Amino acid sequence: MTPRAVPDPLTWHVATLLTEPLGSTRDYQVAGATLDLGDDVRQADPLEGAVRLSRTNRGLVVTADLSTSLQTECSRCLREIEVPIELHIREEALPSLDLKTGQPLDPGYEPDAVRINDHHELELGPVVREAILLAEPIAPLCAPDCPGLCATCGERLSSGTHVHDEEEVDPRLAVLRAFRVDGQRETE
Repeated sequence: MTPRAVPDPLTWHVATLLTEPLGSTRDYQVAGATLDLGDDVRQADPLEGAVRLSRTNRGLVVTADLSTSLQTECSRCLREIEVPIELHIREEALPSLDLKTGQPLDPGYEPDAVRINDHHELELGPVVREAILLAEPIAPLCAPDCPGLCATCGERLSSGTHVHDEEEVDPRLAVLRAFRVDGQRETE
């Protein structure tokens, strides 16, 4: 006996909705969905939220409000952190097949549009994956005022006092020790 495939929590069969009057809607709750985000991005919490599909004269308008968090590290102190992500997606999904004739529709017309597949299923996973990758912060921080790492010893500056012995300075640069900015020593 072959194992039964687990249904994708971000895929919905929409053939019935596409035959209903304009303005018809379907609401779906998303809970516990995880995505493969690639090698560099890890999802810390599953996706949670709501999706609304609304019938238009061309296809569907997809409105999704989802949240998750990513497992990453602080860009200053390299501590493991979780970064919350809020996604607000609004896309138009167009059918790949004409529902009445079953004939394929031209994908060259609006090639960047989200497409409902040949089985009349809306696969929202790729759209959500792209939204997460775009929402991922470039330089995540554990705290807005994270001081980072000590340039001398590499320890986290937030972990306590960092006192280091004065280093020998190249005699040609020794004159810079007396450099002052606004009346204070630069090294203070």
